[in-house]
Amino acid sequence: MNDSRRARLILGVLLTAALIILTIDHRTGDNSPLRPLRAAGSYLFGTAEQFGGGLVRPVGGFVHAILSAPAAKERIEALKAENAKLRAGLLAGKLDLDRAKQLKQMLGLSGAGGYKVVTANVVARRGQPGFEDAVQIDVGTGDGVRPEMTVLNGDGLIGRVLHASVRSSTVVLLSDPASAAGARLEGGKEIGVVHGVGEHGRLVQFRLLDSTAPLTRGGRIVSFGSQHGSPYVPGVPIGVIERVESTPGELTRIAYARPYADLTALDVVGVVVEAPKRDPRDAVLPAKEGSR
Repeated sequence: MNDSRRARLILGVLLTAALIILTIDHRTGDNSPLRPLRAAGSYLFGTAEQFGGGLVRPVGGFVHAILSAPAAKERIEALKAENAKLRAGLLAGKLDLDRAKQLKQMLGLSGAGGYKVVTANVVARRGQPGFEDAVQIDVGTGDGVRPEMTVLNGDGLIGRVLHASVRSSTVVLLSDPASAAGARLEGGKEIGVVHGVGEHGRLVQFRLLDSTAPLTRGGRIVSFGSQHGSPYVPGVPIGVIERVESTPGELTRIAYARPYADLTALDVVGVVVEAPKRDPRDAVLPAKEGSR
């Protein structure tokens, strides 16, 4: 009982002293004699708080990272998928623009030459028995395509139809070593034959039948045409002569020409289903670089 009273007495004295100290400190403000003690307490408790926060924050961040990791991974995968979709869309858009440009150019060439064409896309490159350089296109007899029809694109002669099924056809390219097409020099009546020589379609051989006719580098060649326009219609640009071989004592002269059409990168082409009523001669040849 005495201990309890003594404790209550001591507690009352301490509370009274605390109230007196707080009152004095509040009323005296910055001039309080207890200011150093208050500053020391703030420093000690503030440092303890900062130290405790420094320990707790990394742990809290680690726990938060673990909890949010699955959602972050899903977000990253979603962003990757979205980026891939955007890239595919941009690529498809570019391909569509390229094909539209090729189609426009091909229709322009066909219109200038008076060729009636069925447009097609090259879907595969195929070898055929007896031929090394051939492609498959996505039109056939159901579209009016028949074997031995001329195939061209917006730059020039591509080749001829070899086989045709209902929905697809095989085209032998001008670059095939077994391929041969009648050809004529620009601006004259000198004629010859163009043969494929392989070399990945970079060059074709032009053998001029008259060994005395002039044949020079830079000369341009167009298709001479076949009877009834099959397999080749007249006037389609073939290529530009890059070099002439010396053939002393030969009955023919030989040159090598660079085809106008890139035979290694074919996409949009046209099959000539009706030959022009009149030979366009040199009207379909592109403008010379110096005259642009």
